Amino acid sequence: MRAPIGHFDHAFPAPDRLDELVGPVADAVRGWRGDTPAERIVYVDTNPEWADTAVFVEHYGKELLDTSANCVVVAGRRGSGTTLAACVVPSTARVDVNGAVRRQLGARKASFASMDVATGETGMEYGGITPVGLPGDWPVLVDPAVVRLPYVLVGSGRRRGKLLVPGGAFAELPNAVVLEGLGVAG
Repeated sequence: MRAPIGHFDHAFPAPDRLDELVGPVADAVRGWRGDTPAERIVYVDTNPEWADTAVFVEHYGKELLDTSANCVVVAGRRGSGTTLAACVVPSTARVDVNGAVRRQLGARKASFASMDVATGETGMEYGGITPVGLPGDWPVLVDPAVVRLPYVLVGSGRRRGKLLVPGGAFAELPNAVVLEGLGVAG
């Protein structure tokens, strides 16, 4: 199959490559319930040594800079409670943690989760965290610019490999909230 975006040597419907995905991501693809068919989620094999954005787009297509998104884990605190959430923004933007995220979570303070918390709670590798397969009770905050794209490049749960996901599918994830102002021009 040919990837819908980018220039990848190997692209497959994600349900056909569950063995390439970490457990929570494979489970989410296997049990996909969105209006977007799971077969439209594409797994592409990538070299983990080319994971940094500048090197990645040089090898797989410069247009990917405008069609990729980052998924970051944040922690919102209020009193003694902490709420973990994921934020999905275009790769050219940064997450408005102290504004949009803090307000949406009803937190007094919000910050990026530590690497140990992010990987430990998601079961995914740092640098490959994806919104597909996150814990079911987490809010998934998505910038509207991501939802509007025909396809979006995101992590696959590992540093090797990526997912190409129809933008509208992000709004179909469990506990997804499309949040205006989440991504701020970086």
